[in-house]
Amino acid sequence: MSKLDNIKQDLASKFNVANYKFVHAFGDDVLEIPKEDIIPVLRHFKATQRFDFLMDICGVDYPSRAKRFDVVYHLFSSKDSSRLRIKCAVAEGETIESAINTWVGADWFEREAFDMFGVVFTGHPNLRKILTHHQFVGHPLRKDYEADHQQHCTEPLPIHFNNEPGVDGSVLNDRYVPLNIGPSHPAMHGTLRVMVELDGETIVRANPEIGYLHRCFEKMAETHPYNQVIPYTDRLNYCSAPMNNVGYCKAVERLLGVDIPPKAQAMRVVLSELSRIIDHIIAVGTGGVDLGALSAFFHLFTYREKVYTLFEKLCGARLTVSMTRVGGMAQDTPEGWWDDVLAFCKDMRMQVDEISRLMLDNKIFIKRTQGVCPVTAAEAVQWGYTGPLLRASGVNLDLRKASPYYGYDALNFDVPVGTNGDIYDRYLVRIEEMRQSIRIIEQICKNPPGGDYTIRDKGIVLPEKKDVYGNIEGLMNHFMLIIKGLRPPAGEVYDATEAANGELGFYLISDGSANPYRLKVRPPCFAIYQSFPSVVKGSMIADAIATVASMNLIAGELDR
Repeated sequence: MSKLDNIKQDLASKFNVANYKFVHAFGDDVLEIPKEDIIPVLRHFKATQRFDFLMDICGVDYPSRAKRFDVVYHLFSSKDSSRLRIKCAVAEGETIESAINTWVGADWFEREAFDMFGVVFTGHPNLRKILTHHQFVGHPLRKDYEADHQQHCTEPLPIHFNNEPGVDGSVLNDRYVPLNIGPSHPAMHGTLRVMVELDGETIVRANPEIGYLHRCFEKMAETHPYNQVIPYTDRLNYCSAPMNNVGYCKAVERLLGVDIPPKAQAMRVVLSELSRIIDHIIAVGTGGVDLGALSAFFHLFTYREKVYTLFEKLCGARLTVSMTRVGGMAQDTPEGWWDDVLAFCKDMRMQVDEISRLMLDNKIFIKRTQGVCPVTAAEAVQWGYTGPLLRASGVNLDLRKASPYYGYDALNFDVPVGTNGDIYDRYLVRIEEMRQSIRIIEQICKNPPGGDYTIRDKGIVLPEKKDVYGNIEGLMNHFMLIIKGLRPPAGEVYDATEAANGELGFYLISDGSANPYRLKVRPPCFAIYQSFPSVVKGSMIADAIATVASMNLIAGELDR
């Protein structure tokens, strides 16, 4: 019996499933149910522990349908790595019940669906805009909203705390000191604004405001051909851009039903693990700066630049690289590149040990981080944590082990797991992950697979330049693919990879045209950051700065 049949049998014992639709397509299990049943079904799955993670909630617009919107819930089980996508149709003017009382992590995801589509979630305590500004009119991901219609904000909101249910957030308490932290401040690691009320230096309440870097990546994806979306993915987590390229192309390839060659897989794994190293370098280095450890920052960034030099040798770019293509890679590795990567790993291994002694063994660093702003395993799962922060809280979940891809199951590496979920354990996990990434890279670079770096499907991959200029067949293939475009079959997939900050998911819907009909990104730090007010409440303001650094928030993927 398939997993979907098991789910159907399980639900049939509790619900009237006559009007439920069970679908298995493109490797995904999908359940379509009436919106009235969504909360009972979610509660049932959580209570029975069939699915313990609510990974994402998003909207999809179908203007020609009577029930215009789909509200889509992505569930995940850490026990068997199974996933389920639940869809509810909602008409214009209708509402759907909030899931926030079932999974607290539904908070920001529902606000995003409200902001982008206008879907109203009844019972949500703070249903207001989150990515667009307070003066914005309309809902940008609706199909009738023009992609080039920009609306500029002329004045910021005053300090407020509308994120606390049952409280008039515009009324400040005279006993406490209101303070803006960010968005124009190095301690906030990008365009992040946090409003706090302080009792001395203790945080009484906090309210993060995001969206300062929002450029509606998902709307741009709908207006560009599939391969032209790749440069936009670079700008999500720009600290580890190749991982975004890999995650997006992997989703498109799954919809196309193609497997990329072993060499392309190896190149993607090496680039992803190099990206993981430099992403953790930024997290550890800038986190040290926020605690007064400036030397670690300068020391680590030397090795970040060495990785950028490896990227540059491969594709000519350093930060935003666009190295992948649907079907494989943009080009082959240059002569000696694998050896250059091995030489870097040999050097980097010693530097990771040195930075561990410099920071993790430092008495001041230990006192500033151990036992500070801890998050328990149960809280992390509730909020939707993934990646190093989830593992720091004691949950052993890594998609490279749980749902292996690109040959990770054949590689020998360990998954570091913390015990306390505090700031110290987050850095401990990241530094150990750097060592494990070096192990992975060395195993591949010592014996890289041969063969081609891309598939040679004329309907997917452009011919090489020598063929375009050298023969009529190559010229015509190039012409037809450019004019017609890459066209995956109509359908939808959700595909996820283990990015540096956690699960990077792409929910891709194709209508058979040359552009994605809908591309939803599930950025790992979006779920993590929504927990910030709860995590820092009652802590010192200096601990809040350290917490932001340990979360490694990247505004590009947070705001999209």
